[in-house]
Amino acid sequence: MLLRPAYLGMTNAFAMLRLLPVSDREEDVEILALRHRIAVLERQLDGQRVRSDAGDRAFLASLLHGVSREVLRRMRLLVRPDTVLRRHHDLLARRHAVQSRPKRVGRPRTVHSIRALILRLARENPSWGYRRLHGELLVLGVKVAASTVWEILKEAGIEPAPQRASSTWADFLRSPADALLACDFFETVTLPGARLYVFAVIEHAGRRIHVLGATAHPTASWVAQAARNLVMDLEDVNCRARFLIRDRDGTFPELFDTVLNDAGIQVVLSGVRMPRMNSVMERWVQTCRRELLDRTLIWDQRHLLYALREFETFYNEHRPHQVRRQSTPSRAMKRRHDGGQPTGEHRRRPQR
Repeated sequence: MLLRPAYLGMTNAFAMLRLLPVSDREEDVEILALRHRIAVLERQLDGQRVRSDAGDRAFLASLLHGVSREVLRRMRLLVRPDTVLRRHHDLLARRHAVQSRPKRVGRPRTVHSIRALILRLARENPSWGYRRLHGELLVLGVKVAASTVWEILKEAGIEPAPQRASSTWADFLRSPADALLACDFFETVTLPGARLYVFAVIEHAGRRIHVLGATAHPTASWVAQAARNLVMDLEDVNCRARFLIRDRDGTFPELFDTVLNDAGIQVVLSGVRMPRMNSVMERWVQTCRRELLDRTLIWDQRHLLYALREFETFYNEHRPHQVRRQSTPSRAMKRRHDGGQPTGEHRRRPQR
């Protein structure tokens, strides 16, 4: 608020310096012109209230302080003389209130770093109550009262331990995300009317997508070969997954589960009519439809594979992900290997 009156004072001071070489006749003409403009503005307002901010009010009150009411009426201001005097009195009253305000008494507020530590412990350990959190803080050498921990949790809106200990499907899938994969088939129709089935796998932790292929007839041998290709792709990117979530579609043969089990990946079947158990994969299918398939006319299987490869590269290397803190899967892995520092230069390339 103080910057606004200071700015107005400086600008008007320079305006006064600019008026020094102006003659009295030119000043009188300018004043009459300004009064006429104010009169026109008053006619346009037609009784409406003029709105001004606090800086304008403070500057006008300090400028016109000590001027008689007759002069104020003659100046034809947009406010009444009583308003100017009241604003000046309010300005003095607020200044006196600030100067006479008593100092803060009582116990000082807890340090921000300690508050952040308490909230982090509470969120990462839902089964811990404020007594357990207080004990863990004492072990770390942080000396705070147990009532302080309780007040911080209550102020942050964190429920007691029994009410926040229950887990949801989202929390359950997020906790072992580094070891989880998910796969699914989804269909699309080409421009001539042929129906094609796309098979894709996604990593829960890094959100890296693997498009394993597209075919009009997903036979048992084709799906088993896709499983072998998946195992080789995971070895190339050094992904140590232990579980793969899939639905109970009859398209998956027993050989598919056997190939994955030999590679140390256990197949987990989702529940019947429970798409949230495979929500990460279902969300990617929706993204692929919304950002690619709904905007592209697919001619045949070859064109579909080309478009999917381009979208796979874009999704893994360029598209930001909210779960990765607006980072891409490949960039997150590169930062992990390079010690957290981004490397390389940025180049713009259109996606065809």
